[in-house]
Amino acid sequence: MSEDNWEFSRTSSNKCGITMSSGVEGNAISEVMDGKPGVTVRKFPAMVRIDGEKTLEFDMVEIAEALGVEEFSSEDFEIETSTHYGRMVRLDDKVLLFANPEDAAEYLGFDPPAEQVSDSDGPQLPA
Repeated sequence: MSEDNWEFSRTSSNKCGITMSSGVEGNAISEVMDGKPGVTVRKFPAMVRIDGEKTLEFDMVEIAEALGVEEFSSEDFEIETSTHYGRMVRLDDKVLLFANPEDAAEYLGFDPPAEQVSDSDGPQLPA
């Protein structure tokens, strides 16, 4: 791929997601999330990718039931997660991911900015 195919953009993809190992937990979580509105689950030989439009909500009770265990905590969830993109908010019974940090403002205790940064502000790629 040549450098001409790369483009910098400050606009949001409006997506968030996680990657986890394709083990017992990862497969169970992907089965729980598969088919939910706005959620895309992709399975690879060694990993599972779960992407969402705007937000993702992982319910720990739902995951525990799928795994056949009494409890599955947000800490357990983070251990199974290899990486994520988007703003992650851990609650006692849920893990939420937001594509845009402003959407997570109420959970994070900050007010979203009144004005947005324009595309011309910020880093520029070399020509």
